[in-house]
Amino acid sequence: MSSLRVTRRWPHLRIGLLCMVMLKLSSVQPVYAMHIMEGFLPWQWCLVWFAVALPFWLIGFRQIARLVREKPESRLLLGVVTAFAFVLSALKLPSVTGASSHPTDTGLGAILFGPAIMSVMGGIVLLFPALLLAHGGLTTLGANTVSMAIAGPLVAWLIWRSMRGEPTWLTVFLAAALADLIAYVVTSTQLVLA
Repeated sequence: MSSLRVTRRWPHLRIGLLCMVMLKLSSVQPVYAMHIMEGFLPWQWCLVWFAVALPFWLIGFRQIARLVREKPESRLLLGVVTAFAFVLSALKLPSVTGASSHPTDTGLGAILFGPAIMSVMGGIVLLFPALLLAHGGLTTLGANTVSMAIAGPLVAWLIWRSMRGEPTWLTVFLAAALADLIAYVVTSTQLVLA
């Protein structure tokens, strides 16, 4: 049966799915997560963190354009890494204080593509929850990008580069784990500075 016949035969299926998505989006509940929430930072600090993130984004966009031009088949892997980071950010791990945390996957992305490209991919991953789930925020997007999509990938990439010759499983584990840990450290520092 062709997809056109299914669409004509069951148009209520699309309407039902759209209603379910709208219902889910309209029932936003408070989220206690590792992203700095909307309106939490003073506007001066929001500008500072956007200014810090901007050069990484610009370099990352240039590197993505060059990568896609030289290796068009890398588009799929870029999309998979970004989607994987988004899915991992949906996994909430409860912490002692009643808040929650989650892995970021930016360390693994930095191993594959480098920290500049991962700053763009991480920024995209942070933008969607901010827009759709009230998780993070638009004014704090720069600060969240610096902590989770710049600092973490830089640490992971440095570990990956410095531990050449060591067992791959150990290097990948340390890079991914310390990338997540440094995201928390930088987020804590951002909150202390504000």
